[in-house]
Amino acid sequence: MATKLRLQRRGRKNYPFYQIIVADSRAPRDGKYIERIGSYDPNTHPATITLDFDRALYWLQTGAQPTDTVRNILSDEGVLMKKHLLGGVAKGAFDEAEAEKRFETWKAQKLLALRSIKSEDDEKRRADEKARLEAEAEVNKTKSEALAKKRAEEEAANAPEPVAEEAPEVEAPEVEEAAEPVAEEVSEPVTEETSEPVAEAPAKEETPAVEEKVEPAAEEKTEPVVEEASAEETPAAVEEKAEEAPVAEEKPAEEEKPVSEETKDESAE
Repeated sequence: MATKLRLQRRGRKNYPFYQIIVADSRAPRDGKYIERIGSYDPNTHPATITLDFDRALYWLQTGAQPTDTVRNILSDEGVLMKKHLLGGVAKGAFDEAEAEKRFETWKAQKLLALRSIKSEDDEKRRADEKARLEAEAEVNKTKSEALAKKRAEEEAANAPEPVAEEAPEVEAPEVEEAAEPVAEEVSEPVTEETSEPVAEAPAKEETPAVEEKVEPAAEEKTEPVVEEASAEETPAAVEEKAEEAPVAEEKPAEEEKPVSEETKDESAE
């Protein structure tokens, strides 16, 4: 019976993983198999491989033929290397100790290469995570700035009152200066009429005193006019005016007599 080392598919759609099996070459892919010796998961980097090293080496020594994918897996795990060294021991090229030493050296180098790959993957993952966080921080910063700007605009739009109050504060003194005299003029009569109605009598009594002061001024002005006229006009005209003056004002008639006598003397001269 021809046996083969091949993969048997498992897993869900778009996320497969495989079992490494030993099966008859005539059996279908997902059919009956002889033995399961490991698994292979290509969804990780590097791929995850679990393998029964001794059973895989046994089946290779008994003539089982691996497929291309399984051959690569066995080569990475060192099964083919071990088979090659054992063939050299069988031919007498070197002993088993030397074969074991060479295999351990090869395995150490393989592990170092695998660790470097994993470290590179970790560094790449950390760099990607850092870049993602920085990009997210920048996005959050832009969003916060936009939100702060929007809030400031909303506050400025909802609170225009302080700006409107500042302008009248500067113009208020000019309006008050112009309005103060009017307010005083209007308020004084109202207060006198409402609060002190009796104060109107002294105001009326004081008005004649002003008239008395004005009358002598009028008399003083008229007297020189009479004198000038007497100098130019004839004595007869002066006498007529002197007679008319007492009719207008009875009290100052006595005062006009000396004025008339002076005029007569001047005319006689």
